[in-house]
Amino acid sequence: MKDTSITSIDDYILAQDESVRDRLWTVYNTIATAIPEAETRISWQMPTFWKGRNIIHFAAGKKHIGIYPGPDAVEYFRPRLQEYKTSKGAIQLPNSRELPLDLIKEIAVWSYERNRK
Repeated sequence: MKDTSITSIDDYILAQDESVRDRLWTVYNTIATAIPEAETRISWQMPTFWKGRNIIHFAAGKKHIGIYPGPDAVEYFRPRLQEYKTSKGAIQLPNSRELPLDLIKEIAVWSYERNRK
């Protein structure tokens, strides 16, 4: 069932387990700094950066933070994602490892440049 009480990224992060909130704030701030022109919203029940369409999402998983830039970005960055679990449009960043902030920033900018309208 969809949780309609979460209407902002702040709400989303505050609703997550305390152990991952700092990591989520870090991901949010990294992306927000990288693509300040993008709007923020909740889409697909995930924090989303948007500019005419969804650019990039992120979300808390049980043991990771998922970054969802879409399949083109995952394919483009594949050589640099070898140490992470990926799927068609998702990248899993394990909570047991340091966040690759420079890579997150590059993926966000790449996605923004190719997907904004």
